[in-house]
Amino acid sequence: MAWKSVGKAPDNAILIDPSKKFQEMLGFGAAFTDAACYMFNQLSPSSREQLFHELFHPSEMGLNVCRTCIGASDYSTEVFSYDEGEPDPEMARFSIAHDQSYVLPMLREARKANPDLFLFSSPWSPPGWMKAGGSMLGGSMRQKYYAPYAQYFLKFLQAYAADGVPVQAVTVQNEVDTDQDGRMPACAWPQEYEMGFVKNHLGPVLEKNGVLTKIWILDHNYNLWGRAVAELDDPDVRKFCSGVAFHGYVGSPDQMSRFHEAYPSFPVYWTEGGPDYTSPDYATDWAKWAKTYTGAITNWCRSITGWNLALDEKGRPNIGPFPCGGLVTIDSQTKEISYSGQYWAFAHFSRHVRRGAKRLYSACKLTGVDQVAFENPGGQKVLVVTNTGDAKTVLVNQGNKGVEYSLAANSVSTLSWS
Repeated sequence: MAWKSVGKAPDNAILIDPSKKFQEMLGFGAAFTDAACYMFNQLSPSSREQLFHELFHPSEMGLNVCRTCIGASDYSTEVFSYDEGEPDPEMARFSIAHDQSYVLPMLREARKANPDLFLFSSPWSPPGWMKAGGSMLGGSMRQKYYAPYAQYFLKFLQAYAADGVPVQAVTVQNEVDTDQDGRMPACAWPQEYEMGFVKNHLGPVLEKNGVLTKIWILDHNYNLWGRAVAELDDPDVRKFCSGVAFHGYVGSPDQMSRFHEAYPSFPVYWTEGGPDYTSPDYATDWAKWAKTYTGAITNWCRSITGWNLALDEKGRPNIGPFPCGGLVTIDSQTKEISYSGQYWAFAHFSRHVRRGAKRLYSACKLTGVDQVAFENPGGQKVLVVTNTGDAKTVLVNQGNKGVEYSLAANSVSTLSWS
């Protein structure tokens, strides 16, 4: 395709202005849940090496911002923490032995494929003895166990680093605003609880011990943006907080822009979202996911991290109530690997947008067309265009130059140029 001189931009133009730059991108990825690591571990070493090269190597998908679970999530082989049983405020019983059999080996192998892998870790529940109700399933945190829980985080980070898997960030709690009605590992954290834990316990403990791991708050839906603002209004929380994590299940992505208006210097990250394996378009809904990612990025997100990297054909292992599918599916019997529409959506971003890229101004009036533009380090431009409508032609317009491009129906397209 050849660029040509253009006059006034037509109605089908996608306008790009490289002089207007916005947030810097950290990257893209998905979650190494206990379930995902279990499924990866079922593969032969050669099949896994090939898959990990495809998923993580910078010359391939280049997934580089991934999540791990601190203890069990709903996608685990069993309910576990690193210190279950009777109250143990001294953490004498703490152990990551569960993760040493297949979780940590998978993480080490992934980082071998991509040494620039950025890991952030989230608990779905503290140990049951720290909570009202005494169980990891639902319930809420007890404030009297804040100090031991900060030590629990510290020991987790130190133990993982000692096993060759340093973690770059943690969130206080996956989905602070629900206990999932006791159906799965979960814990309610009222706003003042999260604030008190960060400023009086977790932040000071990590600082005192020279741990540079960042702390992200919220880790829940768009519609809770006001809670994030209120927490950061406390200067002692701001001292230790390095970002806000959002999920896209409830609310709309523009609510992250409302947060950004209040705290423009605070990074925003999109940390969870995955497909439904029972959906008839599980393998072909790439346009839906690309539209979701575009909405998050154009509302200031610096990274996009999906949910389970891999599950079996029935969304397992799974101790929770949800029908999530993996980014990839590993057949429980044949070990054949197949791919979700979410995977193909990720490919349009992660294969082309490099860490350190800046989002550029872009705009388009066409209904059903969503777009986001980037400038990679070194100057290469990247445009990801999602068309959820019928086939159409667009004019990509930068300055006084333009190039025509045909968009298929229900498509995602990536264009790059220097």
